[in-house]
Amino acid sequence: MPTKYNPQEIEEGRYKFWVDGKFFEATGDEEKEPYTIVIPPPNVTGRLHLGHAWDTTMQDTISRMKRMQGYDVLWLPGMDHAGIATQAKVEGKLKEQGKNRYDLGREKFLETAWDWKEEYADFIRSQWEKLGLGLDYSRERFTLDDGLSNAVREVFVKLYEKGLIYRGEYIINWDPKTKTALSDIEVIYEEVQGKFYHMRYPILDSDETIEIATTRPETMLGDTAVAVHPTDERYKHFVGKKVKLPIVGREIEIVADDYVDMELGSGAVKITPAHDPNDFEIGNRHNLERVLVMNEDGSMNQNAGKYEGLDRFECRKQIVKDLQEQQVLFEIEERTHQVGHSERSGAVVEPYLSTQWFVNMQPLADEAIELQQGDDKVNFVPDRFERTYLHWMENIRDWCISRQLWWGHRIPAWYHKETNELYVGKEAPSDIENWSQDEDVLDTWFSSALWPFSTMGWPDTDAKDFKRHFPTDVLVTGYDIIFFWVARMIFQAKEFTGKRPFKDVLIHGLIRDAEGRKMSKSLGNGVDPMDVIEKYGADSLRYFLLTGSTPGQDLRFHWEKIEATWNFANKVWNASRFSLMNMQDFKYEDIDLSGEKSLADKWILTRLNETIEQVTKNTNKYEFGEAGRHLYNFIWDELCDWYIEMAKLPLYGEDEAKKKTTRSVLAYVLDQTMRMLHPYMPFITEEIWQQLPHQGKSITVAAWPKVQDEFHDEIASKQMKRLVAIIKAVRNIRSEVDTPMSKQISLLIQGENEAIVDELEINRHYLERFCNTSELTIAVKVDALDKAMSAVVTGAELFLPLEGLIDFDKEINRLEKELDKWSKEVERVQKKLANDGFVKKAPQAVVDEEKQKEQDYLEKHAKVKARLAELKS
Repeated sequence: MPTKYNPQEIEEGRYKFWVDGKFFEATGDEEKEPYTIVIPPPNVTGRLHLGHAWDTTMQDTISRMKRMQGYDVLWLPGMDHAGIATQAKVEGKLKEQGKNRYDLGREKFLETAWDWKEEYADFIRSQWEKLGLGLDYSRERFTLDDGLSNAVREVFVKLYEKGLIYRGEYIINWDPKTKTALSDIEVIYEEVQGKFYHMRYPILDSDETIEIATTRPETMLGDTAVAVHPTDERYKHFVGKKVKLPIVGREIEIVADDYVDMELGSGAVKITPAHDPNDFEIGNRHNLERVLVMNEDGSMNQNAGKYEGLDRFECRKQIVKDLQEQQVLFEIEERTHQVGHSERSGAVVEPYLSTQWFVNMQPLADEAIELQQGDDKVNFVPDRFERTYLHWMENIRDWCISRQLWWGHRIPAWYHKETNELYVGKEAPSDIENWSQDEDVLDTWFSSALWPFSTMGWPDTDAKDFKRHFPTDVLVTGYDIIFFWVARMIFQAKEFTGKRPFKDVLIHGLIRDAEGRKMSKSLGNGVDPMDVIEKYGADSLRYFLLTGSTPGQDLRFHWEKIEATWNFANKVWNASRFSLMNMQDFKYEDIDLSGEKSLADKWILTRLNETIEQVTKNTNKYEFGEAGRHLYNFIWDELCDWYIEMAKLPLYGEDEAKKKTTRSVLAYVLDQTMRMLHPYMPFITEEIWQQLPHQGKSITVAAWPKVQDEFHDEIASKQMKRLVAIIKAVRNIRSEVDTPMSKQISLLIQGENEAIVDELEINRHYLERFCNTSELTIAVKVDALDKAMSAVVTGAELFLPLEGLIDFDKEINRLEKELDKWSKEVERVQKKLANDGFVKKAPQAVVDEEKQKEQDYLEKHAKVKARLAELKS
């Protein structure tokens, strides 16, 4: 092994070895229990970010462990066509060339989009490779491939035939920038500083007016009524009368409707059925006309009169000015309110009257809610997210599924060119020349909602993978897409397969920067996972991502923590390198654990058992941080810092039998440790494991470690604990009196009983070596000197005579200076706390901090004083 750990060198070519060896491919072996994960398909809009790295590393860790545990693991890869997002990227690229999609036409544009997809799919696969993801590429899918497109058509047609898909004119969320409909959950609400415009509409044939207010005065051009509450005494005499709509001159009726809140504003509201979802419903109840005043791009149309052609926000400015001049607008109130923005383009969303395709969600939601009441429910981890999911399902709204795009699944609906008859089917009508297909495509989430079963061959329910691998075992995803994706997969799976799509759904948070801010381009605080890998290697990034937070919580990115995980990997490398150097030509068949074992051997095998138990249990529970903590402590603190150091005694000794046993234990423990660490750090563990005495082609398919009861020794564990406590106590005393480890000392150990004395005598060689003693006395009763440092451990008391340890005069002089320092600190802080002005005016946190300092300084002062007294006595 090279002397220096270089992640780039050991990661180079390793992934190709795994893929070429087909270690990641599900075998279909009927003797093995299947275990299945489908990857949340990344969008083919760009390169993967840290969130993807976190999400997929968790999946890889689970799948690698399950594969080692003997499961027939299928981790299915794939990508999402990402409708709006990808089309926007492709159109942006065309714009740079001075073109648009209409210049190309639909067919040529789609060819360009497919070229984009291939380019970015290659980027994504290269990043999967860099991360070391154990994906079964033989089953890779894409949401627009033939099989998934067939599944999408099947679902659409069946839902339509059941009356659960319908076409209608409704107010939808409209993105004027991308000129397409959005579903409710594709709208992000942001608090903005806006205005509330107060106007008076004149009552026809009267001197009276009725006051209304709006945040969008440009929509008044589409007003078709004013509404008041039926019981509002202020306006009862107005109901049935008409007002003359300012600027437009249209006569509109005053109607009574229970929706109106009498306490809000003036208690009267303008009704614009074509531009507000609530007004749309009121309009339906009162049979009001729907007047659309905007074009799809957010500009004003012919119904806007003289404002035609103006952008909606320019129109707002102009109409405000005109209304003020006509003295209709009498007050502009500054107000903060929530404004919807397109998740994809960032444009302000416009409630817009449009003919769209919808899914009637209530029956599907009811089924999905019922599923959660049975034994075969989807288990949310952490379980608090089930409440989030159910709350959304219980308050479901119909889902607008049509999008005014070219890139996506074309809606399988055709209109007869002469009769306008509607035909919906998986295939086009036979006399296609008489029909034209719906121009729109389906919402991206419509196809990705089918991902857990459409990727397995459904709707062919006899498909081999569908029968063997569906339902899947776990889905890993972020809490931000529970509504977008998780909920939709559940209700679609229940509707079309009668089963849950996955047993567990593991929810993680978002990756934030060191200050807790969301990573974004605007803040410039994003971190490219490939940059991290380039500097510290994939294993360091993976280990940080896995162990940096608990399920459901956000994760803060710190470069310092990445460096710390690199240090851990380096520790593993150096410990393994030392071990392998001392194994020389040691082979698998040479491993023999039947010989007489030292205390260190028995202890490390016991601790290995305990670590296997904890790592297995916590990884199975998706508690990667806890599993990582156990691994870290075992490898760094116990294997490296204690066992390997103790193993040097027999390894460098003359007793060949002890050497062989130590090599056997070292080989076995290192092998089992690398297997446990492998799902977390696959590259370094494969590199080390390949050089250990082993049987097998790759650690990826080596058996997961199991607890070996014959190696469990509680007595050895207690004895080693005492031994380590003694050595640590001696080292602490040495540090306290500034005596280096290279200087020999006298040590007296007084055991609690003969059994402890015998135990310590048997392990005398460890104490002599790691305490570096010139003289070691172990007895039930020792003659301790007056001037000695002492420490107490379980079952024993230690004495280190100070004579020879320190220069008394020098130490007394040093301690007197230190005592003077702490005296001054105590005096300073007590003077501060005695000042009433400070205590009363300073923030409580500052006062508490000073009190804590006082306590700390007093304790240090007392210890130094006691030590001086001891030395002077």
